Amino acid sequence: MATVLLLGGVGFIGRNLVAYLLSQGVPPANIRVVDKVLPATAWLNDAHKAAIEKVEFRQANLVSPASIERAFARDDGAKWDYVINLAAETKYSQSDSVYEEKVFVLSVNCAKEAAKQKCKVYVEVSTGQVYDGDKKSSDENAKIKPWTGIAKAKAKAEEEIKKIPDLNLIIVRPAIVYGPGDMQGITPRLIIGHIYKHLKEEMKFLWTKDLRINTVHVEDVCRALWALCEYYKDKEAKGEVFNLVDKQDTDQETINRHIRSIFGIQTGFQGSIISQFAKLNLESVTEEVNDTHMAPWSDLLKASNITNSPLTPYLDQELLYNNSLSMDGTKIEKVVGFSYLIPEVTEQHIRDIVDGYKKQGIWPSD
Repeated sequence: MATVLLLGGVGFIGRNLVAYLLSQGVPPANIRVVDKVLPATAWLNDAHKAAIEKVEFRQANLVSPASIERAFARDDGAKWDYVINLAAETKYSQSDSVYEEKVFVLSVNCAKEAAKQKCKVYVEVSTGQVYDGDKKSSDENAKIKPWTGIAKAKAKAEEEIKKIPDLNLIIVRPAIVYGPGDMQGITPRLIIGHIYKHLKEEMKFLWTKDLRINTVHVEDVCRALWALCEYYKDKEAKGEVFNLVDKQDTDQETINRHIRSIFGIQTGFQGSIISQFAKLNLESVTEEVNDTHMAPWSDLLKASNITNSPLTPYLDQELLYNNSLSMDGTKIEKVVGFSYLIPEVTEQHIRDIVDGYKKQGIWPSD
């Protein structure tokens, strides 16, 4: 059975991937998780905690080449078969210097070490936000025009990593990933829905109902990463790029429909005229929106005797742009024979996220 090194393996995708690999019979001794965040402070649910406790964990700052070398090193001198890089700064609206160091430099240095180690497969997990944010569905050959700071650094890293010789490279570009442990994908919208239930008001988002926010469930992301590693273990990947996106062509109304059902509220959209005005004053609008949501959320947490929660309704300005995330995820099906087991976002999938956080005691009971 292959050995697997997961860089950034405590994060949202990583914790789910560890559980998935164990479910597929990968021996715990064959899996190492490396992350700057300790599992004890990562808000893991019981299932993720149990999974990560079974495998080897090493804490490391993966910006430093010396730390990366130690993260890769094995006592038996053997090399890792598969290295999957999930490590990166995930907070939006950070400075260019933060993304340069914690996305670009980190990714390039990790890839260089993987090439040095001659691993069988190296997977760089990028983002679908590297594509032009127009309404067209982007396949892997579509125009690159990143529209978030993270995506700009990821796109730059992709190009640099492709230049590294002797690296069997695969680049994966997921759409918005959701599922157990999601705090940044669609969860802020769910939190805001809960807030408007509390306020007994209609929830309205900028732009229109058909603004694309394509999605993919974390379970399918994990299955895809493993399928790609297994497929290319004896083949040359040569920097192949694969989108990961479900079949639904999810838009804002898709998510709002489920929010209406779950929280029993009315939802709507500001429309183009008001949204265009907001675009001209986006910084102040973002600040006002967050001020409107933060206090009620704090009240809800206090009412449920929750003194500390990582969940927040805070929306970053970058995520309020009128940019579509519309992608075509069929290449992996045609090349690898992969199939998406969760082809669309259902109400139950969203309820599972909320119920999971309630079980952890970090979501209000109201």
